[in-house]
Amino acid sequence: MISEVEYFCTVDSSMQKAMYLKAKGDDPRPLVVSLHTWSGDYTQSCRDAAEFCAQENWNFIFPDFRGPDWTSDALGSDKVVSDISDAVTFAKESGPVDSDRVYLIGGSGGGHAALLLAGRRPDLWAAVSAWCPIVDIAAWFRQCDGTRYQGYADHIVQACSGNPSLDPEAAAEAKHRSPLTWLENASGIPVSIASGIHDGHTGSVPVSHAINGFNVLADDDAVICSEDIDFITANQEVPLSLKPDCGNLSLGTRQIHLLRQSAKVRLMIFEGGHDILTVAGLRWLAAQKRGAVPVWDIFADDGSASELGR
Repeated sequence: MISEVEYFCTVDSSMQKAMYLKAKGDDPRPLVVSLHTWSGDYTQSCRDAAEFCAQENWNFIFPDFRGPDWTSDALGSDKVVSDISDAVTFAKESGPVDSDRVYLIGGSGGGHAALLLAGRRPDLWAAVSAWCPIVDIAAWFRQCDGTRYQGYADHIVQACSGNPSLDPEAAAEAKHRSPLTWLENASGIPVSIASGIHDGHTGSVPVSHAINGFNVLADDDAVICSEDIDFITANQEVPLSLKPDCGNLSLGTRQIHLLRQSAKVRLMIFEGGHDILTVAGLRWLAAQKRGAVPVWDIFADDGSASELGR
């Protein structure tokens, strides 16, 4: 049964909260670290992931990592990195964990944190699944500022102690807290990045973030050019020149508009908005093992999806 726990965090010797599920038995079992969204905390619903782990008899932890992303302690800070890393330590100390099958998953702000931890602590993960992530805090500030998503721009100003478009110190903070700054360190682990093609129109995070994250980890000949990124982001469709990459693949009933795999990273742009398909992500993670060749051809989805909001 999932329960609330507290665990020690090394960065400031604080106790931090999480929801935790321990696998049954004495044999080492996989561990899933699932991350809440931008405006969430450890009390946010994590039912889909927790139920999947319970059914598979996996370990599961859903850490607070300093709560919503509108304080300097949150939003990709060094404390966030420590808290998520220490959540893995706590789970390993609490029960038998298969260290070759420790997985990280998150969407929206959780996707941001997942890619940040992929880059800053690649040693921890067998694989990482990020959905509709924010990869560049300063860019997202500019995309939100003066729009219906002004609230997110205000959060960034609060967390970075200034406007990153005007204040050099705030800009440096935004860069330090952005996955793009660190992602190249994750080149040795399988990373799946997915986003709905309508995000940025029906949702708050333009699909360009997912593509730019993919480009950092992809081989040069697989990088998607800026003109195609701009076209996809503006028009909510994929140029004809890129469509052969995905054929007729789908995630359940959701068409995959763009699929590209290079080195150890995969990009999926699917029919949807600001969504995380949790079970699809977990099923892909389940096929991955540290040190093994990545398995990419897993697209099944049982229809469960969450539209992510604030």
